[in-house]
Formats: sequence, structure tokens, C-alpha cells
Amino acid sequence: MSYSVGQVAAFAGVTVRTLHHYDRAGILSPSGRSHAGYRLYGDADLARLQQILFYRELGFSLDEITAILKDPQANALEHLRSRQGELSEEIARLQRLAEVAERAIEVQQTGVSLTPQERFDVFGEITFDLSYATEAQLKWADSAGQREAMARAAAHTKEDWRQLMAEAAAWRGDLLTAFDADEPGDGVRAMDLAEEHRQYVTRWFTSCPPDMHRRIADDFAADPRAFALVVPPSQQRPGLAAYLCKAVHANAARRTHSDPLEDR
Repeated sequence: MSYSVGQVAAFAGVTVRTLHHYDRAGILSPSGRSHAGYRLYGDADLARLQQILFYRELGFSLDEITAILKDPQANALEHLRSRQGELSEEIARLQRLAEVAERAIEVQQTGVSLTPQERFDVFGEITFDLSYATEAQLKWADSAGQREAMARAAAHTKEDWRQLMAEAAAWRGDLLTAFDADEPGDGVRAMDLAEEHRQYVTRWFTSCPPDMHRRIADDFAADPRAFALVVPPSQQRPGLAAYLCKAVHANAARRTHSDPLEDR
């Protein structure tokens, strides 16, 4: 039995334009034509279309599907195994993103709502890059410290945010003064500023032992989006992120040597 292109499109849930495209691509050409020259599809054509749609649903390209259909016994299993691995990785990634979204929803549901003007008043030039925030959530998803920081951030009131941002601004001013005065990154003043930052993180977000502080500082030095959370671009200087990272590492070594039991 033969079917018109419109009938096949209705059967398969695709558009006539899609069937025309498959014909031009050579992946599914109708086995017959009517006297008027219209495409006519037979049962074998419908079976092939079903295979094509199956592989398309799995995300294969038309070129990949063409290769599979040329020799299904040789190509299908290998392609399916490869695609299964890719899909498993994608499922895991989406699951992690869903968890990040869930945490973000929890933060939004705390009742601390800020208008755009209030956000500017509280955060000033400090901006939160969503791409970095998402990556950080994925990177530290299994960290108890990250979970504690998220929970405590969610519990902060508007006044808490005003206070902690004011403390951060004062600390930032001292950091810039030390840097501009050419104080050494591993000197006492710089290490004291690093310790102030470590205590600030502990006071407002999560316990921050020296090893954790080192990892945070490494992010500052490696990723401009992370460093922008503590020093807005308008106040940054070349080498400042590396300077802070050096101070944090020096302070961590100082604290470890002076009291190996502290922060454990």
C-alpha cells in the first residue's frame, strides 16, 4: 500500500517539509511516485522513517543516521553504546543543575527580596556572575562548607547583607592601600589582611580553615569572575588577585606552623 507525503507526515508526527528534507538529503526517498509526480511512500519506507525518528530522538545527526542505516549490524550497536554514555553524562549534569536550581529557589524563598535600587545600595559594584555561581555550585556540591554557606546566606536579612558588605568594603580599602604601598604579598600586613578575610568568611558564611582559604584564593587568581566577588573591576589593579592569593597562602602557612591544631 502507498501513502502520500501528507498522510505519512500525519502518521509520523512530522512536517511535510521534514520529509522533503529527508528526501533531498538522501536518507529517506519515497519508493514511488503517482502519475502526477507526487511522492508515494510504501510500508518499507515507513519502517525506515521509524528508524530515523528513533535515532533522531536519541540525538544522532542525519549523517550519523545515514551511516547506521547503511549497515545496521556493523554500526548501530557501537553508535548506541557511545550515545548511551553521552546521555548518562548529560543526565548527571542536568541533575546537578537541578540541585543548583533547588538551592537558588531556597534562597529566593527566604523572604529577603531586594528591589534593583536596594540591590545597588547593598552590593554596589559587586556583581554575581551566574555562570560562575553555577560552576561553583557544581564544583563544591559535595562540600559540607558549601552547603553551610548556602544555608547561612539564605538566612541573612537585608541588614545582615548591608553589614557584611560594609565590612567587605572596608577590608577591600585596606587591601588596596597595602598593594599600592608595595607591601610584600607575604609580609605581615598582607598576611593580616588575608586573615581578616578568612575570619570574615567564617563569621558570615562557613568555617574556613587555612586549606579551604587557599582553595578560595586560588579561584581568585585563576578566575576573574571569582575575584570580582571581592574586588569590583573598577577597583582592580594588575597583579592584585595574585597578590591576595600569595598573602592567603603565606597566612595559611603561618597559621599552620604557629598552631597546627587550629581550624581542624
